[in-house]
Amino acid sequence: MSVNTTPISAGAALRALRAGFAAQQAGQMTASWMLHGRPGIGKTEIVQQLADETESRLFDLRLTTIEPQDLRGLPFYDHAEKRTVWYPPKDLPRDEGHPTILFLDELTAAAPSLQPTVYGLLQERRVGQHSLPENTFIIAAGNMVEDGAVAYEMGTALSDRLIHLSLRAEAGDWLSSYAVPQNLHPAVTAFIRTRPDLLDTTEETLRRGQMIACTPRSWARVSAILHAVEDKHLRDTLIAGTLGDAAAAEFILIVNDIAATVQAQAMIEEEGRGRLALYPSSLHGLTALIYALVTLAEEDTLSATIDVMAGIASLAEDRIEPEFARLPLGELVTYGFELLIDKALANGWQEAFRNSHSYADYLASRDG
Repeated sequence: MSVNTTPISAGAALRALRAGFAAQQAGQMTASWMLHGRPGIGKTEIVQQLADETESRLFDLRLTTIEPQDLRGLPFYDHAEKRTVWYPPKDLPRDEGHPTILFLDELTAAAPSLQPTVYGLLQERRVGQHSLPENTFIIAAGNMVEDGAVAYEMGTALSDRLIHLSLRAEAGDWLSSYAVPQNLHPAVTAFIRTRPDLLDTTEETLRRGQMIACTPRSWARVSAILHAVEDKHLRDTLIAGTLGDAAAAEFILIVNDIAATVQAQAMIEEEGRGRLALYPSSLHGLTALIYALVTLAEEDTLSATIDVMAGIASLAEDRIEPEFARLPLGELVTYGFELLIDKALANGWQEAFRNSHSYADYLASRDG
């Protein structure tokens, strides 16, 4: 059974959840939400980010690891009242005084025997005698059968209790909403910007009968590998085991080029014309430089970072290599400044742009 709603990016799903959370906190709407998406697309990360932004307590229940009684609690005989009462489980929210997110992960992979217990949580917001606090925001998530994951078809009795959001991997959104804010390795961000088709290869991998696919989650893992593993041979082996051999081979070539040519920290510390020789001459190298500059930017180095970023625009005139004339330098600088300005605004560093002669010259050249 397909999810017949418009697929949206992870960033758009997060914005929808933000709106739903705000509406519930204001007493305007109470609903339960369902995130559909392939494994590794970022469903868990979206929920964690919402919890961080709203300073909510996150109760993360992996429904494949629990039984119905784990949600309902344990019975206890009250001799004074001559009746059976239930001790509610510790894994469910009880605190009325603090915003809470209840995350029911792997809902579609949960045993069918568990689903009737989940119905009460999603619709009546209670299980057994235990009612959830009014400030509990409920999000479920799961994969579909066609994603190659362990999953059961969702019946109408369950689906009718949810607002459904179907996630798709979208490279531009992933870069701006996740990769850049999370400071993923510049080689990863540069590669995905130039090869957005390799952000998520799950469908193609399943069609070929292969096991390892590229996903947003696997690219985040590759970033961690690049930061943590210095031995090149071991690093390449781990990357191949994360992305699959074909995508890994292409990516590793770019990693080696970037490692040999990108010197972002040295360029920030250098002054004047000394920086000119340090600019890489490939598209991947310049793209990685942009992401590295944004990652490294701090309040005390922002002025120098702006100078380095602006210098990309005139490389075709300032350097003799013919490659620069064929590169989209203006587009790269515009994109780089958009990212850098976003970071500056988020941290209150915008004064550096007002005082920068390099940025003023860049704006003048665009107007001209």
